[in-house]
Amino acid sequence: MVTLGVDLASRPKGTATCLIGWDRGSARIETLSMGATDADLHGLFGRADKIGIDAPFGWPAPFARAITAYSAETIWPATDLPQLRFRRTDEVVKERLGRWPLSVSSDLIAVPGMRAVRLLAEAAANGESIDRSGGGRFVEVYPAAALHVWGFPSRGYKGAKGVKVRARLVRDLAKQTADWLTLSEEDWERCTASDDILDALVAALVSRAAAIDRCDPIPPDDLALAREEGWIALPQTGSLAQLP
Repeated sequence: MVTLGVDLASRPKGTATCLIGWDRGSARIETLSMGATDADLHGLFGRADKIGIDAPFGWPAPFARAITAYSAETIWPATDLPQLRFRRTDEVVKERLGRWPLSVSSDLIAVPGMRAVRLLAEAAANGESIDRSGGGRFVEVYPAAALHVWGFPSRGYKGAKGVKVRARLVRDLAKQTADWLTLSEEDWERCTASDDILDALVAALVSRAAAIDRCDPIPPDDLALAREEGWIALPQTGSLAQLP
């Protein structure tokens, strides 16, 4: 199996990717890079069995319907603001982490979200079956949530200010995966230097968890909405050691 993790930014410059090959209880990094264009990403998609993208796969259903109604008839439904800002999967993540993910309808994550859905639409146009709930090859991931579930710091590891937290996080991640994940010292250093590259690595690990059914199942009552809005795959507690 090959899994791909994509830390998707609005532009190629900030987009990191990680491709991991899995075989007989071990895993090896095949590529770890920055600066992926859409063409680069489609090329990597062709090499992967499961693809985790750190960006929303859709919008809150009430928001999408409100925009449609306003565009067509200048009608704005009587909907509470949180319903317009957050998806059902965001609510589940909030319950698990104690904090909200970024809102795809009202935060800066909206621009990477637009790039993500364009990539999915292009894949669909080429014959790919897209399941926004994660049932196909593509799955929506949230690296900070996965780190929280696996017991690592999920706050304060971003950017230049987070380098000390990130260094400790990378050291602990390397220790916990040392028996089965082959990653050069240089690549671990790159993860310490860049939270984007670290998130791409985590996204590739979560992709593996999703592929082998080590993520929390979607509640049956939420499945239809997940297929419309997208759904963040949350790995199960203790699943990191079960990935190889």
